[in-house]
Amino acid sequence: MTENNEITELLIQWKNGNEPAIELLLPLVEKELRQIAHRQMRRERGDHTLQTTALINEAYIKLIDQTQVQWQNRAHFFGISAIIMRRILINYARDRRAKKRAASAECINIDEAIVFTEEKSQQLIDLDEALKRLEVFDKMKSRIVEMRFFSGMSIEETAEALTIAPATVSHHWRLARAWLKKEIDA
Repeated sequence: MTENNEITELLIQWKNGNEPAIELLLPLVEKELRQIAHRQMRRERGDHTLQTTALINEAYIKLIDQTQVQWQNRAHFFGISAIIMRRILINYARDRRAKKRAASAECINIDEAIVFTEEKSQQLIDLDEALKRLEVFDKMKSRIVEMRFFSGMSIEETAEALTIAPATVSHHWRLARAWLKKEIDA
């Protein structure tokens, strides 16, 4: 059995109530969770109080509580993991913003949003709010942005996780980026 199949099988067992499956799953997914967390932390300010390991640990705690998720495959699991990590970082940014109301906000360009410094924590919040507005009228495009931008998933991985064609992902990704840019620039 390949590692991908083993991960999928353990996810199914976990979904079906086999609690020990999560203990077997963790060592298999830890490396990729670390890569996702590292990609997301690279976008944060350099003096962020949350470290990569702490982000993984917080995400792991939230993943264990995901009893309603119908895990489809490993790509779906990693997509959900990335979304959870993004939400953790958004909450940290909001908490920091609440403490530093005096910080000025500037617009963020989705194509240039590679590194989030302290000044850009507001931009992360702006992007999150724009993404929520996108989700209201087009949930598919919103999920594609989360998977592509926040978790760094490829077109093919995103297509697999959403069970749609890679060409469809590409098309939605282009439209979503254009829409988000317009929203954020406004």
